[in-house]
Amino acid sequence: MTSRLTRDELRDHLIRTRIAGDVATSRENNLDHYRSLALRDPHYMFGLTFEGTWAYRDVLALMSKSAGVVADPGHRDGQDTIDPDRTIDALEAMADRIAAALRRGSPLIAVATGHPTGLLTVHMGLARLVAAHGARLVDAAEGWTYVTGGFGRRRAIRYVDDVALLDDGGGLVHTHDPHPMRAILAEVRPDLVIADHGWAGAAGEAGIETVGFADSNDPALFVGEDEGKIAVCVPLDDNVLPRYYGPLTVYLVDRITRGL
Repeated sequence: MTSRLTRDELRDHLIRTRIAGDVATSRENNLDHYRSLALRDPHYMFGLTFEGTWAYRDVLALMSKSAGVVADPGHRDGQDTIDPDRTIDALEAMADRIAAALRRGSPLIAVATGHPTGLLTVHMGLARLVAAHGARLVDAAEGWTYVTGGFGRRRAIRYVDDVALLDDGGGLVHTHDPHPMRAILAEVRPDLVIADHGWAGAAGEAGIETVGFADSNDPALFVGEDEGKIAVCVPLDDNVLPRYYGPLTVYLVDRITRGL
């Protein structure tokens, strides 16, 4: 991760790899999740509570503003979009928040992901960067376990290169659950959290400065951002091939480094 990218080069890459632009997440899936959030389904709340009413149309309007999905409620199926310029704007805002935390000197930072098949590489790169610039990285609650619903599988917090995630004994786990971050926060209070899904939602709900990533079908963090609980939410497809996130990580790292 050494070559600097221009904004135009990153935009082209985001569109080509479908991290933004015409993304793989379908319109039907997006709208289904917006309805579920409006109904306050805990699976889609990511551990956040909201002050506003946030009816279905409100969520759609916010996602159009924050992520660039199609605003027309009559567009109910087929292709949906993430605006790459909104992605880059949010990446820059995220980088500036991380740089500001590092300038404060030896901050305690938690890095976590609920999407290890996609975003783990980005989080690992950010963890290495902040550690190289004096941050102390959270390693609390490693080995903490809980039993989820459904099949009742037991899951545990594990750290991979200082990034917190879940395992189920044989593999890394995709999760929306806020419970693991709550277990970490019971032991330590970070100065900054870099995360996604319920890891980010639980931290933001606890009043911790939180920057995170979210797909167009995961509106909770965008609502949290709008209400001031999440500092920055970056819209992107959160499960493309991990190597596709390389240029995005380069852009983040470069922006953070120049802000120090």
